[in-house]
Amino acid sequence: MESVIQEQIQAFRESRKNRGRLLINCPDKSGIVATVSKFLFQHGANIIESSQYTTNPEGGNFFMRIEFECPDILSKKEVLKNEFNDIAESFSMEWKLTFVYDLKKTAIFVSKELHCLRELLWEWQNGDLLTDIALVVSNHEDSRGIVEALDIPFCYIPASKENRAQVEEKQLQLLEEYDIDLIILARYMQILTPSFVEAHPFKIINIHHSFLPAFIGARPYDRAYQRGVKLIGATSHYVTNDLDEGPIIEQDVLRVDHRHQIEDLKKSGRSIERSVLARAVKWHLEDRVIVHGNKTIVF
Repeated sequence: MESVIQEQIQAFRESRKNRGRLLINCPDKSGIVATVSKFLFQHGANIIESSQYTTNPEGGNFFMRIEFECPDILSKKEVLKNEFNDIAESFSMEWKLTFVYDLKKTAIFVSKELHCLRELLWEWQNGDLLTDIALVVSNHEDSRGIVEALDIPFCYIPASKENRAQVEEKQLQLLEEYDIDLIILARYMQILTPSFVEAHPFKIINIHHSFLPAFIGARPYDRAYQRGVKLIGATSHYVTNDLDEGPIIEQDVLRVDHRHQIEDLKKSGRSIERSVLARAVKWHLEDRVIVHGNKTIVF
């Protein structure tokens, strides 16, 4: 299985070895698109996909995502970054230039509920989640078998309120050791401390089993049942120090009625959670998300 997955990854990297992505966020003014396009043209790049959005044509913010092909791009990395920096300064840009060949390395955190983990692993095996899953971290042993069967390192770290500081210290060491770019909380039922979150700003994606902002925190299905809701949902968002209030990446809902008991809500909700988290992770991996305040622009 490992060889098949590695072959898929290598084929993807080879087919996109000259592909780059540019994300831009800046005050809106005339000339941005023309200047960026000219810069890419001067370096022999061909624009494959371009998306843009302005919050307000008069004094708003401008957002842009460009995906482009550029011959021998990997040998031009530093030149492209250094030369674009001058443009960025002239337009007061926040920007990020990434190279598709350099797959992002991810770590998945999980507890006892394994449906989101299984979905991510299935998408990864199927070649639809292009990332290097470097390790899986869990405070339970339940997922060890399915993870190690795919030759992915599994790290069991029992966690509770009493040992949170020691646990996070070890987790942070692992994330540094494996050079992790993205942390995915696939129903990891532990609250992260401010120091952990601040070490990885907007690089931690969570799935909350509710259509936020409804039913923030624990046991949302129980509270949804007590409230008699007619819709249940799931929300994938970046983690901040405000519980379940980080920038939302993706959401979805499912209609329910008075016949559904709590366990029915949970069972139905799992399918929403799986798909919502998988989409959010894909969009992040494809550099389609720009965070602006406590909102996101998803191209």
